[in-house]
Formats: sequence, structure tokens, C-alpha cells
Amino acid sequence: MPAMSRFIYNIPRTHHCNELTAADITKEVVLFGWVATRRDHGGVLFVDLRDREGITQVVFNPELDPKVHELAGHLRSEYCMAVKGRVTPRPQGMANSKLHTGEIEVLADKFEIFNASKVPPFLIEDSIDVNEELRLKYRYLDLRRPIMQRNFILRHKVAHAARNYLSEQGFLEIETPFLTKSTPEGARDFLVPSRLHQGHFYALPQSPQLFKQLLMVSGMERYFQIARCFRDEDLRADRQPEFTQIDIEMSFVDKEIVIRTMEGLTQAMWKAGTGKELSIPFPRLSYDESMARFGLDAPDMRFELELAEVSEIFKSTQFKVFRDAVASKGVVKVLKVDGKYLGPEKDLSRKDLDDLTEFVKIYGAKGLAWIKIVDEANWQSPIAKFFSEEEKAALRNKLSLKPGDLLLFGADKAKVVNDALGNLREHLGAKLKLIDESKLAFVWVLDFPMFDYDEKEARHAAVHHPFTSPNVEDIPNLETDPLKARTQAYDLVLNGHEIGGGSIRIHNTELQSKVFDILKIDKEEARRKFGFLLEALEFGAPPHGGIAFGLDRIVMLMAGAPSIRDVIAFPKTQKGTDPMTEAPSDVGAQQLLELGIKVQKS
Repeated sequence: MPAMSRFIYNIPRTHHCNELTAADITKEVVLFGWVATRRDHGGVLFVDLRDREGITQVVFNPELDPKVHELAGHLRSEYCMAVKGRVTPRPQGMANSKLHTGEIEVLADKFEIFNASKVPPFLIEDSIDVNEELRLKYRYLDLRRPIMQRNFILRHKVAHAARNYLSEQGFLEIETPFLTKSTPEGARDFLVPSRLHQGHFYALPQSPQLFKQLLMVSGMERYFQIARCFRDEDLRADRQPEFTQIDIEMSFVDKEIVIRTMEGLTQAMWKAGTGKELSIPFPRLSYDESMARFGLDAPDMRFELELAEVSEIFKSTQFKVFRDAVASKGVVKVLKVDGKYLGPEKDLSRKDLDDLTEFVKIYGAKGLAWIKIVDEANWQSPIAKFFSEEEKAALRNKLSLKPGDLLLFGADKAKVVNDALGNLREHLGAKLKLIDESKLAFVWVLDFPMFDYDEKEARHAAVHHPFTSPNVEDIPNLETDPLKARTQAYDLVLNGHEIGGGSIRIHNTELQSKVFDILKIDKEEARRKFGFLLEALEFGAPPHGGIAFGLDRIVMLMAGAPSIRDVIAFPKTQKGTDPMTEAPSDVGAQQLLELGIKVQKS
């Protein structure tokens, strides 16, 4: 490489690359960064210099210093460099209104290359069409892209705002262990073998749940942690094997105190991250109402489509599918798509309806019945001929039907119908462009069922976790009908995404034992899995409750990113691998010998 002009290293950077404006014209400045683009316009060389804050245009003019200009001709994309020069206005008509620095340029009189760069495997810019695995293999280059830099500036602002708010509210930031005991929390644990205790394993925490409850027993009263969590489960766009949550627990509180405090936290995070002022309190829905109206416990409330149950209308119908569903203690529900959302440009053809049928099968539905209301007397449908006039009249009355409406029916067990039609509702909201993407629809979902029944295992299972406290008025149901017991649990939902969830905890051993009995967890199993927590509850445990927010998901939603992988610095692929470090990988025989482990591949 030719000798470069000497740069005085002890001159500090004066500005970042998104800082200079017309107010800085005539100033001598020093900038550091990377060459984003290089353009030669008739002998004058233009370089867009980029750092994490933005871009400044640098000009190398041979009339100012021919030698500096000649040497600058060797600059290439992604060279890391320093530039010294004078801020000047851009020529008339050449300002770039899209850049904060678009009114000025820096006329360079000296520069230094800190490091050259190989040709990058992809362009370092926002609009790239490149395989995600390649992006992850060269993640350190992918992270240079402006959109990624903005994502991580945003993530920092949100985490910083959370820390500030919680500190002002009297919370203490306390770390909990990474190496702990394997306990059942709904997913597989990542296990870590112990060298000192061969044949025994630590588990990486799925959450700090048990430790934060112990901190309440210890009298810390208000705890938080921006905590790393680990779950060995199937992956998807908003799920990773390691993720981050804002973990919170409070003593001497009820559900209302937790909710009010967390609404303040949410306000603080959104203000810091987006500048938006959120209006609180947020709306609330019971779990039962959410399932009845939207089919899901994390509903997207930015558009109007809702479900309606019509089981009573069809309990004696001639249409066997509906009649059998009701007879077997299932439900018949309908999603009404108002005619105003359809019309010539958005009408759903027979092929579209067939595609919707295939869509609901993903969620366990056997099919999708439909009716198009052409006019009062003309119902276009393969199933309408089975309906009596009384059944049609009941549908008209219940659903306020009018010409142009489309009815989409599900008939099966309640869980299958709700899952299928709830997801179909959100699918149609997007397909028919009913969603206002600028809207933020926060809602608390409350009063979750405490248990569901696992028919395969022939036992009750906790909907959340076994330490969730029931509503006081539902405690008698634990003896008579556990499936009627509701919990003091609460989820915060935004635009169809659960961004936080928690509950008031059980803090006395008598009630905890009763819940374990329902779950068929005997004393020995309880002691083996949770003994340290159960013993702690016998030492004056205070009433307490908490919540955890998914930091990755919150930042993803704020940034408008398609996946949480775009807001995690070094994520895994959907197969749980890291193309950059090539993890997971084999380890040497000596390491395995020290751990007392023999690998047997299936």
C-alpha cells in the first residue's frame, strides 16, 4: 500500500458523523469512521464517512492539496480512517435534505487510514437482499449497517430508561445465578455438566422466577434485573434460545399496584425509545372476554373483526358438523367479515376461501365453513341449504347481517376453534389491510384460568406456573372445581404481541400445598424440585408479585423489525446455530473425560 499522509494521533475526534450542520461552517474538525461510499466526480473525490451516528460527506479536492487527493484515491469501501478538514457549505442546489448533515461537507486537508478492509461479502447498507445466514456469519459487518446501529441505540435507550424509572421507584438491581438447579418451567433446560461433581448438572435459568421470590422473602422489597434467560425450545421469528427480560418483583403489593407501576415503566420506555407519550391507564380485558371476542389471549385490537359464538342456534341443526360439535361439548363460532371491508377490489374468491381453509388447518381445524350474504334471500354457500329459516333468522338477528357480509365458521373443541379463528382474524386483518400500523393498542389481559386439564396425562396442569396465586374469591373452587379457579395473573399485550406477563404469587405453604395436590405433585417431588423455595416460604414470606417484560420483543416492535434477531447483537439462526462462531461445536476428548461424559449420537 502506498504511504499515506501522516495523521497526528493525539488530536481527538471533535464531532461524530451525524452532528455537523450549517452552524459549524468554517470550523476545523476531526472525524473518525468507515468509508461508506467513494465517488470520483471529474477529479474531485467524495467520500461518505460513516460512524454509528450517521454520515458526513468528505471532499478531497486536488486544488487544496494534490498529494492528499492522490493518496485518497486509494480509499475503498469499509476502510477505517480519520479525517481532518474545514466545514464548508455544499454547492448551491446540492444539499441533501435526507441527511442531518446534508447542508455541509468537510473539505479534507489531512487523513489517516487506521485499517484497510477486504471487499465485504455484502453491501453495508440498509436495502440489501442477502441471505440471513450470510449476514449472521459476518455479523460484525451486518451490525455496521445504519438500520442495525439505530436498533441498538434504541435498545440502549429503552434499557437505560427502564433502569432509571425503576431506580426512581425504589427498586434495587440485583443479579441472580446463571448456574442453578433444573426446575420445570415449561420448556427444556440447557444443562451444564459439573466437573467437580461428575454426573451432576447445573441448569441455565429459564427465568429468575424462584430467585426473585427468594429476594422478596429476604426483605429486598423491590427488585429488578435486566436478566439473561435460556430456554431449549423450538425457535421462530420472535423466539431465541437465549433472550433478555426486564425482570421485576415487589413485596406488599396487590395486582393493582403492580399494574399501575408497570404502566409507568411502559410510558418511560416508549418515551425514551420513540418520543411518544402513552396514555394510561391501558384498557383491560378478562381472559374469557378476550377468548370470546378474539379467540386469542394476546389480541390485536387495532381492527374491528370479532368472533361470535352461535352454538345455541345450531344445537339441533340439520347440518351434522355443527350439531355434532355442540353435542360433544364443543362450540360453533363465526367470524363475520363486514361487507364494507370487501367489495370489488377486496372480494374473496372461491380460491381465496380455499386458501383460508388450508390456513386454519395449520391450527388444528378440520375445515372452514363459509357463507356469503348476497341479499336477504340469497345466501351463497355449500352449507346454507342445511339451515332452517329459524336458524337463518337467528343468525341475522345476532350478527346484524346485511348484503355483502361474509361469515366464516369453526366447529370443534373450543380450543381448536378459538385458535383457528383467532389466527384467521389476524391473517385477514393484514390481508384486507384493516390494520393501522401507526396505532399502539395496549391492553391488559386478566383473570386467566389457573389450570387446564391434560387429557393425555389425565391430570391438571398450571396455565402459568405453580406459584401463581388464585383470585381470593376463587379459592373455594380449588376444592370443588379447579378448572373454574382464576388467577391473579396479568399479561400486557401490544398489537397482538404479549410484551410482559406476571402474577401475584402464593406466599403461604398451606395454599401452595393445595395447588401441588391438584397438580398431583407429591411432597417428595415438591421437595426435590422446589424444596429451597418451599422452605423459604415458612420463614415469614411477605405477599409479593411481579412481572417480566420481553426486552427483545419490545425493541423489535419499537424498531419495526421483522424478527428479534435484528435487535440481538449476536443471535442464533432458527436452527439454534451461530454461523459466525460455528457454535454449537464438538469439544475435545480430554474435556469430556474431565467432565465424566461420553457422547452418544442418536
